[in-house]
Amino acid sequence: MSSQVLFKEVQKISQIWVWLIIAIPVVLSWYGAYQQLLLGKPFGNNPAPDWMMLLLLLVFGVLFPVYFHYIKMVTEVRKDGLYVRFYPFHRSFKRFPFEIIQNYEVLTYNPIRDYGGWGIRHGFKGNAYNMAGNRGVLFEFADGKKVKKLMIGSQIPEKLSEAIRKAIEK
Repeated sequence: MSSQVLFKEVQKISQIWVWLIIAIPVVLSWYGAYQQLLLGKPFGNNPAPDWMMLLLLLVFGVLFPVYFHYIKMVTEVRKDGLYVRFYPFHRSFKRFPFEIIQNYEVLTYNPIRDYGGWGIRHGFKGNAYNMAGNRGVLFEFADGKKVKKLMIGSQIPEKLSEAIRKAIEK
């Protein structure tokens, strides 16, 4: 990882609809814990014991939103290749050396139809690392006799493509 970074993009979960979905168990766990632990009113028709309610509050009311807050995708162009890390799922960067890149182009795509959604995806059109939106750079890699395709989602795909072009030219 000593190679100079020529381009870097960090993407986090920013869609309001995702955070609204995440908020449902957070609000329910906080409300249930408040009702049962502070007001002394059993929460629900078959209430959990207080220790379980405290555990649910810790898991869904604290750890769950913190976990989603720290999910991020980092894309870097360095002198020796393209690097992608989907934190916390990748322990380190995935490196794609320039020598195996056959082609790349900026595209608008349909994340759900083409790849099955956002995240680390394996879809009909190849693999994808995407965080949000519907734009990115589609890479074709030479891997022996096969050509593998990888969509790297980006909020600034033109800059990513330009950084790749400049790095390959050097």
